[in-house]
Amino acid sequence: MPDPARRDPLSTLERDSGLLWHPYAPLDAGAHFSVTGAAGPYVDLCDVAGASHRLVDGMSSWWSVVHGYRHPFMDAALTAQLGSFSHVMFGGLTHGPAVDLAERLVAFTPPGLDHVFLADSGSVSVEVALKLAVQYQRARGRDRRRFLALEGAYHGDTTGAMGVCDPVGGMHTDFAGLLASQLFLPRPPLPEASPAEVDAWVIKAENFVDAHGAEIAGIIVEPLFQGAGGMRPYHPAALQSLRRLATEIDAVLIADEIATGFGRTGSDFACRAAGITPDVMCLGKALTGGYLTLAALMCSETVADVITASSHRALMHGPTFMANPLACAAAIASISLLFAADEGGWEAAIARIAPALESGLAPARGFEHVAEARVTGGIGVVELDRPVDVGLTTRIAAEHGVWLRPFRRHIYTMPPYISSPEVVDTVTAAMVAAAAAHGDGCEFEVAS
Repeated sequence: MPDPARRDPLSTLERDSGLLWHPYAPLDAGAHFSVTGAAGPYVDLCDVAGASHRLVDGMSSWWSVVHGYRHPFMDAALTAQLGSFSHVMFGGLTHGPAVDLAERLVAFTPPGLDHVFLADSGSVSVEVALKLAVQYQRARGRDRRRFLALEGAYHGDTTGAMGVCDPVGGMHTDFAGLLASQLFLPRPPLPEASPAEVDAWVIKAENFVDAHGAEIAGIIVEPLFQGAGGMRPYHPAALQSLRRLATEIDAVLIADEIATGFGRTGSDFACRAAGITPDVMCLGKALTGGYLTLAALMCSETVADVITASSHRALMHGPTFMANPLACAAAIASISLLFAADEGGWEAAIARIAPALESGLAPARGFEHVAEARVTGGIGVVELDRPVDVGLTTRIAAEHGVWLRPFRRHIYTMPPYISSPEVVDTVTAAMVAAAAAHGDGCEFEVAS
């Protein structure tokens, strides 16, 4: 057993620095806080001075902990599965949690996505989707290996996924020589764009596909909302045109709904809001309520039939922890909560959260250094006209009772679905205060 003395939160912070890498941070950066507990929408933290804090998790632990921490229904589901078995290989074996989860996913996702591949993480599901598209083209007798993506895209940090992220403004420019060369369309027009702007973008997409269609294996998009590439919504006509173009050139349309799915953008799935069904849909994050890592790839009958009729007859991927029973149990419980027909479901949550975000962020629109304050479903964003000061934002948000993790020019939130309007008000007040502190004269530690 670990020495209890070494689990002291202040000791944990001290021991972390120089030992552990954190996401996109120097090795000696350490962490702002040590987590000592969590419940509901709150995390209990200890800072470097040894002081304790209880903060609203305004990030839902990067979109995932939608039901909050220590949810009794989620806890019970995992405890029950632990009493049976926690893991078994999925090669040649199956189990109830995997089958139950797959059946629920087919029932709740847009019609026509009838087959499921369970992967380790969102990035891995994207990798599998890219491989599937190449396999599909080879099975159809074509040598197509390139993908069409969007400028501003983010699809994950693994190698294939990096290749379809924004090649200029993204986080992976150091790896250009490692990545396959892909094709990129300009960012789609905003939802409020004029018909002329939308038409111009669609014509540009049509011309691009006309020029490159013979080499495109698939088209990959974050439907209706680009996340880490800029927290930016876009016009549904752009997604609809990509669905049409993919069909015309027989390319696999991949919808990365890892962040946008399960209600976060204001509909159960962004694809459904746009009135389209992709050939492949990737799901993750909220899938397990943040309890364990798991992702799902949903696939159409048409694409699956081509793979099955190919020489391999199989989708050529197989992770060790594929369909982990504990993760599947968590996902089943999470989906049960997300699609509950009462006030606990995603729809009631967004109806409660979105208006509170809108009213709470409105004051930020009055700051000269704020480029935009916008709300999309359960996502609130304050975009500055300059880089965010990470340390300043973190400190001010904590002083207002909220944990936030800004990046680039964005102070943003996606509160847990269990958040009351009062909790959302706390989050938006912290965001507005942090934005206000970024006026002229502030020295910046650039966010990443």
